[in-house]
Amino acid sequence: MSYVIPAPKQAVIDVVGTDAKFPVRRIWCVGRNYADHAREMGHDPSREPPFFFQKPTDSIVPSGSTIDYPPKTKDLHHEIELVICIGKGGSNIPIEKALDHVYGYALGLDMTRRDLQGEAKKLQRPWEMGKAFDQSTPVTAVQPAAKIGHPKAGAISVKVNGEFRQQGNLDQQIWQIDETISYLSEFVTLEPGDIIMTGTPAGVGPCVAGDKLEGHLEGVGDLTVTYRAA
Repeated sequence: MSYVIPAPKQAVIDVVGTDAKFPVRRIWCVGRNYADHAREMGHDPSREPPFFFQKPTDSIVPSGSTIDYPPKTKDLHHEIELVICIGKGGSNIPIEKALDHVYGYALGLDMTRRDLQGEAKKLQRPWEMGKAFDQSTPVTAVQPAAKIGHPKAGAISVKVNGEFRQQGNLDQQIWQIDETISYLSEFVTLEPGDIIMTGTPAGVGPCVAGDKLEGHLEGVGDLTVTYRAA
């Protein structure tokens, strides 16, 4: 097949224990999936249906990267999250079958230009410029579920320059992994290569050029990213 312009590069994530890569098709993100985070953002943490937004696949950067502080923001926030990597597609997936569709898990940061997101909310406009910008999705290598199972609990945290900012546990999620997969599959047909970022615990806050972020998820992995000093 020939193209009239160069074909886009396939976004991939490393896989622990192999030289093979996990190809990323789409990035789905769950909003407000921890009660304490919902409260700190000024929302009711009741078990309302989850909502989703997307980020571009080429926003992914591997753990260990040093990246530029993004333009057009003075309030860049960290959001540390469990990442579900879909290995088998489907629609209207029953909850009891949902975990069969998971290839593995990773740890990611949903970096957010909070000032742009906040302004968009006030104007009732889409969030993309607050969420879907270049290099906004640092992600660790994928841990295959065949190796680690399906995490239901585990400490999740992020440090900025060695200081804890976010600390939570996966068992605090309002919607668990199987429920999230099942519900999303009612709206779209999930495909192999889709990843789902499952929401962030409380403690989101700003970082600046020169900061080093260190994420940890028990049983899954550790994530580091540094923003280049101006």
